[in-house]
Amino acid sequence: MGFTFFCYAKCSTCRKARAFLDEKGISYTYREITEQTPTAEELTEWVQRGDYPLKAFFNTSGTRYRELGLKDRLGSLSQAEAVEMLAADGMLIKRPILVSPSALLIGFKPKEWEKLSV
Repeated sequence: MGFTFFCYAKCSTCRKARAFLDEKGISYTYREITEQTPTAEELTEWVQRGDYPLKAFFNTSGTRYRELGLKDRLGSLSQAEAVEMLAADGMLIKRPILVSPSALLIGFKPKEWEKLSV
């Protein structure tokens, strides 16, 4: 099974990550994060993998995060509540995300992504 690449087309970091994947010849299915937002089920599975803390799934530098006052509220939300918020608004989600049955990468860090092409 291949990769699914969640990206926001207007995000320069996402464009860099997509170019990286294309240059390395890594095949993926593209999902625009605002149009095909990850479902609560997908997000729950990713959180349960344990590779990243729940907060890592939030775009903490984003406008929506600040508008909703999540800096102060996030710690009081249950995992289910936080996942539902993320699934309801793709702009709250940290991007890009690259996922497969055996890999989960949040944000574009070339050194981490480089391991994919080995």
